[in-house]
Order: sequence, then C-alpha cells, then structure tokens
Amino acid sequence: MRYLLLLIASLSYLPSAFALDQEKLLDSFFSVVMIRGYNTDGGMSYGSGVIVAPNKVLTDCHIFRQSKQPWVSRGEDTYTISSVQADRYYDMCLVTADNLPYKAAVLGTASTLKKGEQVLAIGFSNGMPAPLTAFGELKSLYPLNGGNIIRTNARFALGASGSGLFDDKGHLIGINTFKTPGQNAYFYALPIEWLAELQKQPIETSFPINGKTFWEEEEAQKPFFMQIAVPEIQEDWPKLAEIAELWTKSEPNNTEAWYELGLANERMGRADVAEKAYRKSVAIDASNSDSLFRIGVIASEKGNAKEVHDINLVLLDLNKDLAEEFSKAVGCKTEC
Repeated sequence: MRYLLLLIASLSYLPSAFALDQEKLLDSFFSVVMIRGYNTDGGMSYGSGVIVAPNKVLTDCHIFRQSKQPWVSRGEDTYTISSVQADRYYDMCLVTADNLPYKAAVLGTASTLKKGEQVLAIGFSNGMPAPLTAFGELKSLYPLNGGNIIRTNARFALGASGSGLFDDKGHLIGINTFKTPGQNAYFYALPIEWLAELQKQPIETSFPINGKTFWEEEEAQKPFFMQIAVPEIQEDWPKLAEIAELWTKSEPNNTEAWYELGLANERMGRADVAEKAYRKSVAIDASNSDSLFRIGVIASEKGNAKEVHDINLVLLDLNKDLAEEFSKAVGCKTEC
C-alpha cells in the first residue's frame, strides 16, 4: 500500500500535458522495478529495469559488472534472477526473474518520434523505495545499429541506469543508459527496437556480466553524436565545427550532422556557411525543427519576411511551443 501511495504522489507532480493519460502512466510506473545485488567487496549495487514480458526485465548490462547474484525487487518483495541474454557492447540485457507477478509495459517505438515530443523517465535513483519521475522532451535522434539513440532532457541519476523512457501515452520507447558529465548534461536512452535482436542472444546463467560498451570507447572511437556533445555544451565552436565536418563526410545523409555543422559556423559568425549546412539538414529531413528555426533566424536578420512567415507556419505544424519561441526570437509580437 505504501508503495502505491508513493506512486500516486509522484503522479500528482506530472505536468498537465500528461493528465489525460494518467491511467496508462500508472501502468508504466508498475512496470519499472529495481535490480540489486551484492558487490564483490560486500557493498550493494543498484540499478533499474522494465518488465517487457512475463518474467522478463529489460535493463543495462553495465549494472551487472560487480554482482554475482543479482535480484529484482519491488518494495519488500524480491525475485531471483535465473538467466540473462546480453548484448554487452550495446549495453542491453534481458533477464529472467522467477515468478515475477507484475504486468509488462506496453512497448512503443523510437522510430517515429519527433523533436519536442514529451517523454517521461521513470527509475530508481540512489536506492529510493519508489521510482522517481523526470519529465522532459525529445531533443534529438541518432541512428545506430538499426535503431535511434534517443537524447532527451529528462534527467536520471545514479541507480536509474536501465530505467524506462516512456512517451506521453505511457508506452516504453527506450532504456535510460548514459549521460555526459557535468550539470548541463545530455541524457541518452537505448531504443526499444533493440529488444528484438537481444531476444536472439544465447541464454547465460552466470554473473557478473563484463564487457566495454560503445559509449565507453575512447573519444575518437565513440559515435559522432557523442563526440559533439561536450564541445557543444562547453560552447567550443571550433572543436564542434571540426567534429561536425568529419561527421558530415562520414555520414553525408545524417540531418543532425549538418545541423551541428551549421550551429558551429553560425556561432563563429559564418552565417552564410551555416545557412548552407542548415538547408542541407532540412533537405535530408524536412521536419528537423532545430535547423528550420536557425534558417528562420538568419532569414529574419536578412529581412526576408516571407521565409520567416513560411518557417513559422511549418514550426506551428511541428511544435507549437517551438513556434512560439521562434516568434519571440525573430521579434514577432504575434505569429509571424
């Protein structure tokens, strides 16, 4: 009962945008569990996971590096983990927990998400007895290994590795996994689409689960979307331009690569070069709202009222909040 009261109390703090789907979101809360285990030094390790099928919990592999006998828990109830299917490099593990009586999350998709869509992270942080929630929005999607890595501003902390990222309908779209260092961090989730391949992995019965992940590679070996994060956060525009230039050459059809190249050049005062990069980004993906926004700002600075108006209309269709922000940025008192 105490656990249920904690969940209901958490729901009361959700933004009003989620109000119509609170029943579905309550189901999402109940699909999230804690994963614990004793470390080799006798200490306790904590992680999170999401029930995705009867007796099956999806989580991150890196939370099992120190524990020989991990288990699933909710409140005071505990459930033995009997086996695991692991994709160590992509940091996704599917564990079997005996006699797990809880309902699975409804699976969504990361493939059709758009920037600005609302998301909710639900996970256990620092051994708290009930899951904590973090509301945010989708910032970017990065193709990798047949899915899209999801970057959001929905914060998660220590102990929430392996926790769930849900859309505004309560559907599981990703597993919160890693972030950049510092206070203004970027937060990343693995796509739920990876579950299908994970289910083909061999069944293992021994722990710990060791192995380096893609996000732990040396800096130059990390995916480009990770290499650009720290320079962007630190506003190191020359470094961002250098990495983005390499990214566009390596992945010329990646809309985010061209956006980052545009952003770096715009911040360095090269508006013409930036505009070309932004337009290339939009040519690849007409719904790239970040690039559209910056093209509109540049058009405003050039006095091109028609393009400002046209972009405002497109943004209104994509994201009304962003369209309002755009109107303010270019000095429109009402809609442009």
